[in-house]
Amino acid sequence: MSDRTRADAVYAALLERQGERWVEPRVERTRRALELLGDPQRTYRVIHVTGTNGKTSTSRIAESIVRAHGLRTGLFTSPHLQRFTERIMVDGEPIADAAIADAWDEIAPIVALVDDELEQKDEPPLTFFELLTVLAFVCFADAPVDVAVVEVGMGGSWDATNTADGDVAVFAPIDIDHADKLGDTIGEIATVKAGIIKQGAAAVSAAQTPAATSVLASAARARGASLAVEGEQFGLLDQKLAVGGQLFTLRGLAATYEELYLPLYGAHQGHNAALAIAAVESLIGGGTQAIAADVLADGLGNVTSPGRLQLVGIAPTVIVDSAHNPHGARSLVAALGDSFDFDEWGLVLGAFADKDVAGIVGTLAPAVAHVFATAPESDRAEEPDAVADLVEQTETPVTVHRDLAEAAEAARAWAADSERRAVVIAGSVFLAGEAVVLAEAEDWKSGYRS
Repeated sequence: MSDRTRADAVYAALLERQGERWVEPRVERTRRALELLGDPQRTYRVIHVTGTNGKTSTSRIAESIVRAHGLRTGLFTSPHLQRFTERIMVDGEPIADAAIADAWDEIAPIVALVDDELEQKDEPPLTFFELLTVLAFVCFADAPVDVAVVEVGMGGSWDATNTADGDVAVFAPIDIDHADKLGDTIGEIATVKAGIIKQGAAAVSAAQTPAATSVLASAARARGASLAVEGEQFGLLDQKLAVGGQLFTLRGLAATYEELYLPLYGAHQGHNAALAIAAVESLIGGGTQAIAADVLADGLGNVTSPGRLQLVGIAPTVIVDSAHNPHGARSLVAALGDSFDFDEWGLVLGAFADKDVAGIVGTLAPAVAHVFATAPESDRAEEPDAVADLVEQTETPVTVHRDLAEAAEAARAWAADSERRAVVIAGSVFLAGEAVVLAEAEDWKSGYRS
């Protein structure tokens, strides 16, 4: 059996479990499995990242800077765009098929034991995400890595990833999302997310609402942790467009860094980079040691953020963004205005029904000239007709398309009619992944051919 086949079998076994939307506050089950495996998550240092939007990009930037220091890194993020091995990265590359298959063989007896214990208590077995977290932590220990950058799955305090003791707790912007699980107010959500702050650790946060900042400050004091907040202890001083990305100057925790190049679009990515730099400063040197200029330039210059304002087509320009909630949609709208020079945008839009579809549409539709309503290939997808109904309420022209291929073809044809038009595909991480695959298969970077 090939390594690829073995790894695919691991994913198939994970998919038989309760899915990622099945979440209960029961971190103890993941902790039990890891304990029986010898607590692999305690064999490396950890940067633990939570927030509502920007946590994946912040994680990727932080990992790249840590790796530029010559340290071996692990990166755990969710969800994936194309293949599940993207979620577990070692030294900047998806985990090898053989490595994840071997790790699965290693944990299988323990998984069976914990599942049996849960059954005896009339509790559901370990879930997809709980098991994926265990797999990631084992893979990182087996590699072995020096530092793991770990993105929270949902919330914080009871998330499976909170079995790791983060040396640095990182808070991307906190907004309303997953209200059914995390709470209806910013304060309630921040309280759950603040649970990743460990005793005596360091915490760094993006600029937050007063309610969120108050919660984070209180949690840090209670646990004897330091807290640095963007706009107070660190932050951007200057930011401007550059070819293929942006240049920015920032005040870090330990030094001021000038004219840094980041190959990502969007002003919000500059803020994500500032947060990531503060996190790395906190990890390496306790916030008092400046990052060497060549190391920082290397770390930032090699950053990628798949599915985040990713250029996948030219003539016409096609951008993919995973904006899947109103906060992400607001960041996308801002980026379309500040990072690109087009008169009209066509939007290929598909979303999951369990998201705030009305909020996403209400933010994105008024900013574009035409919406091509479609749906991701998932049972969770909102019907294209339902998306179109919401678009019509904004008085933005809309057409309905049965799948992404049809919608993208129509959008690219529309944009090809004018040099001042471009296309953005957004609304779902899964739709973004489909778009990346489709763009590669149809070679959108060779231009539109009718």
